[in-house]
Amino acid sequence: MTMDPSLVAEPAGSATNDTDRSPARGGSGFARYLLGKLGGAAISLVMVVFSAFFLFRILGGDPVDALTRDVPTSPAERAALRHTLGLDQPLPLQFLNYLKGVLTGDLGDSYQYQQSVTSLIAERLGATILLTGTALVIAAALGLWIGTRAGWHQGSRFDKVQVGVSLTLWSAPTFWFGMIIIMVFARYLGLFPINGMISPHTPPGFWPQTIDTLHHLVLPVLTMTAVIYAQYVLVMRSSILEEKDGDYLVTARAKGLRDDVVRRRHAVPNAMLPTVTLVFLQLGGVVGGAILTETVFSWPGLGLLAYQALKIPDLPLLQGTFLFFSTAVILANTAADIVYRFLDPRVRHA
Repeated sequence: MTMDPSLVAEPAGSATNDTDRSPARGGSGFARYLLGKLGGAAISLVMVVFSAFFLFRILGGDPVDALTRDVPTSPAERAALRHTLGLDQPLPLQFLNYLKGVLTGDLGDSYQYQQSVTSLIAERLGATILLTGTALVIAAALGLWIGTRAGWHQGSRFDKVQVGVSLTLWSAPTFWFGMIIIMVFARYLGLFPINGMISPHTPPGFWPQTIDTLHHLVLPVLTMTAVIYAQYVLVMRSSILEEKDGDYLVTARAKGLRDDVVRRRHAVPNAMLPTVTLVFLQLGGVVGGAILTETVFSWPGLGLLAYQALKIPDLPLLQGTFLFFSTAVILANTAADIVYRFLDPRVRHA
């Protein structure tokens, strides 16, 4: 009688069993996944570097005309200024100099500020992080909480009101909403300042400067929070609706768990997965800045800096801010893809 080979136990210490093979497959799978995402991010960065140079030249506009608009200049002086700015060089040579600067970390000097683009970005970055970071934290906490309650109580008055408010805020132009806030809270009620980050008459010292900064921060944060919060409400509500009738929730209820416990411990953690991408995209926007909000409130961040550069056009400053904004978004997207793989088993086994 011949014994079936499949019934013969493998020798102890054999390296061919499934238990030994699965970690290697998992590790190599993650490595391939990580390399794929990093490769995609690298390709995107290369495309951004190339598009940053040509994009703003397609828009047109002569920086020399803008810089000499209110100053009488002769043709010789205009030619000398054009030579100083490097605008008299052939376009291929300008592009090569631009690539060399990007690879060496030298983004050039701003036409209007006569200062290196890198130092300008470093100076304005803190103000942008303060504004958009504060708005993001408030919007995420408020939006996810309201979105959860609205989705869990679908069809209730609370749900209908929140959906209506969120759709209105999400569809409203940011600059229009900011102007309405200025008219109500600054012009009519006179409660908050509307320009800058610190008033000129504020006395020196940590606490006076901090309090004045927070006072200036209220209206810009309120504007950004309203728009971002609406996105979180709608995305979280949709995720809760998808999870609400899941079999695992029926099982949790059958065990006798209270409704709020079922929602908090079981539904919300799974519904949070689709919001991870949105959170990381908003994190990319933190360093990317909010051009419209900063322009409306004259907030001295990267968004206002980019707007001022666009009016000239200040080509080195436009290129530098565009590279910075785009890199932040690409890195945030890549981080979201990597984190999502750990949070969602379906991505790991795909």
